[in-house]
Amino acid sequence: MFADFIARLVQPEPEPLSDPDARLALTALLVRIARSDGDYAAEEIGLIDRITASRFGLSPFEAAKLRGEAEALEAEAPDTVRFTRAIKDAVAYEDREAVVEALWSVVLADGERDPEENAILRLVASLLGVNDRDSAHARQRAEARQG
Repeated sequence: MFADFIARLVQPEPEPLSDPDARLALTALLVRIARSDGDYAAEEIGLIDRITASRFGLSPFEAAKLRGEAEALEAEAPDTVRFTRAIKDAVAYEDREAVVEALWSVVLADGERDPEENAILRLVASLLGVNDRDSAHARQRAEARQG
């Protein structure tokens, strides 16, 4: 279903993503983080919908539809590195930092900081080019909102 999209992501020098493709890639990355602990919880699904609705100005129905497409893409995608490369190439640093904050929100949504989720999030932040200090601040902002 997403063979063309995935083929574009795996190119040695991928073209910057169009806005709809960047949204899909970001949402698929949120799904990948949420699924990384083997428990894709309802809290995480709801939060992904709220994040995408808020970030992209979508209705709840549109956000759920985007998440459904992202779930299918995530299941077909070969690896996290290609997602992050595409997002890094398509998104300004400040927005990538906001992406990391959104990812931390998903990790924290079920009330547990699973070591598997922590590890993949640290990897993703690094691959997105977000430094450790900014990632830590993003996590603290996400924790404060969960408070």
